[in-house]
Amino acid sequence: MKPRPDGAPQPTRRRFLHTGLIVGVSALAGSGMFGAEAEQKQAVKEEEEKEQVSPAEDLMREHGVLKRVLLIYGEGLRRIEAHEELPPQALADSAQIIRSFIEDYHEKLEEDYLFPRFEKAKQLVELVQVLRNQHQAGRRVTDVTLQLATLQGLKNPDERAQLADSMRQFIRMYNPHEAREDTVLFPAFRKLVSAHEYDALGEDFENKEHELFGEDGFEKMVDKVSGIEKQLGIYDLAQFTPKV
Repeated sequence: MKPRPDGAPQPTRRRFLHTGLIVGVSALAGSGMFGAEAEQKQAVKEEEEKEQVSPAEDLMREHGVLKRVLLIYGEGLRRIEAHEELPPQALADSAQIIRSFIEDYHEKLEEDYLFPRFEKAKQLVELVQVLRNQHQAGRRVTDVTLQLATLQGLKNPDERAQLADSMRQFIRMYNPHEAREDTVLFPAFRKLVSAHEYDALGEDFENKEHELFGEDGFEKMVDKVSGIEKQLGIYDLAQFTPKV
């Protein structure tokens, strides 16, 4: 966290909310709207808990970004196989989101904060090893996608086939990968650490997000994905509803 010019630490979103809530509740109490100090503390606690994002929720929201990029990859594959127009920049931008937000940020959080704790506790060690190996494999596949997601790559039959294969492999691996993390790893992690450590990790995750992507990093990535979906005509959710 970078210090302010006066040497004090910059307030995080959680601290800002917490401070605002305390001031608000104190003001209301002074006006006679709350009669007891216990009610003030309870109100602050309840509101703060509603605003905080837990580490597992944070990671699962980021999985939602990944899932939407997998859908973009799927549309890219469909167009390649149907010989339809496909703007290469849409694939390049999607692969860059995978590289910067998923591989260099989200997966690094898992590798630095989650995996070592499981290994130290000797829990889910085999699963963690597979997940770690898949992270490495995913980065190699993304290298190929970034290299070939160009106009030249789409025009060359061999490179177009290689590009399609890289996206296909990525989708095939990451659908079960993220599902296993959401349903096995993240719930187990909540039980592995203390409540205090769990909350502290939420602060660490938020600070890292701000460091890499600025304020509202998650929201910015969602907006980028939405823009690519609109470009490819797959943003409207209603189009995926079966007509039966």
